[in-house]
Amino acid sequence: MRYTKENIIRLVEEEDVEFIRLQFTDIYGNLKNMAVTASQLEKAIDNRCMFDAGCIQGYMTEDEPTMYLYPDFDTFEIFPWRPQQGKVARMFCDVYTMDRKPYEADPRYILKKAIKQAKDMGYDFYVGPECEFFLFNTDENALPTTITHEKAGYFDCGPIDFGENARRDIVLNLEQMNFTVESSHHEMAPAQHEVDFKYDEALNTADNIQTFRLAVKTIAKRHGLHATFMPKPKADVNGSGMHLNMSLKKNGKNIFFDAKDPNGMSKEAYYFMGGIFKHIGAITAVTNPLVNSYKRLSPDFSPLFRIPKAGKENARVEFRSPDPSANPYLALAVCLVAGLQGIKEKTEMPSKALKKGTTTAIPASLIDAVKALEKDSYIKEFLGSELSGSFIKLKKQEWTDYSRQVTEWEKEQYLDRY
Repeated sequence: MRYTKENIIRLVEEEDVEFIRLQFTDIYGNLKNMAVTASQLEKAIDNRCMFDAGCIQGYMTEDEPTMYLYPDFDTFEIFPWRPQQGKVARMFCDVYTMDRKPYEADPRYILKKAIKQAKDMGYDFYVGPECEFFLFNTDENALPTTITHEKAGYFDCGPIDFGENARRDIVLNLEQMNFTVESSHHEMAPAQHEVDFKYDEALNTADNIQTFRLAVKTIAKRHGLHATFMPKPKADVNGSGMHLNMSLKKNGKNIFFDAKDPNGMSKEAYYFMGGIFKHIGAITAVTNPLVNSYKRLSPDFSPLFRIPKAGKENARVEFRSPDPSANPYLALAVCLVAGLQGIKEKTEMPSKALKKGTTTAIPASLIDAVKALEKDSYIKEFLGSELSGSFIKLKKQEWTDYSRQVTEWEKEQYLDRY
């Protein structure tokens, strides 16, 4: 839906909206926001709301700590789970510097930059994510645990699926926010779930992933549960992924389809995959950004890419290694620019990358992925020196902090032996 300033002002008045959350995203992919009351709406939509960016993790703003929030009117939505009198709405924002220029380390700006590259080549980039998550019990202080008493598995239903009611409530709330939810179900592991929403243009999809994660966590809490998108919260069960189903359109036509190919895929689709595979080390640092991410990517991990039998309109590449802890703006951006480079350079796709056991191509740990990003001048240059520098520095520190920990496994293995 296309909104104007006048539309927003009228909706806020007609719908009795009292608070408007101006949301943006930090380098980690965490949502941040500044809330303004309805009386301050005109100031917000005139791009006059400022914030101290120096307090935001990853923003290197020592010389210019104050920045502006520019709301994207088309992202205006009312939160259905908030009070119906004095409602709460939100708009996603782009971050601008004091001299009214886009902040080049803003993750949303990074994705917009990648989308422009695609449009300059005549392409529109569409993505459909498959987001998995766990619903765990909370303790007596309402703090998260990894405890669940259910034993449900893939596609199981109630009463064995203890999270069925919470999942239903999540879907209903998302639909009230204009999501098209295509399916929802219990996943492989006890307490693991998946909700799939319709593919969309890349910027909308990244915004939707952020909205989705917020809705899942909020609704789960109302059911006395803790929702987590941590990739591998328990060692002995499946981890959570965020498969990315990607396609390119040109003049409204899906250019990934070719009826003559045995898989129904065009040369452009294979080149797109080839581009991603060429930069898989650096991309993995972005799509799998936690120490914990690599405990999901075991040697017997499923194929890196899958080509669904989808037909002409829905022909797509499914990239399977990303996980839901990724910053969605950065993840989609690096996949897109790598894929576009693959098309430009006609990068051949190694056949092994379409077969089982392809994680040998993926870094074995976060530090290996970060080192691959450091060496990948193409991806690093696209992300920009400020964002890539911050990301690499923060992730190296995260690895150092992790490496210094003494785990329960180490105590069990070594304490009585040495």
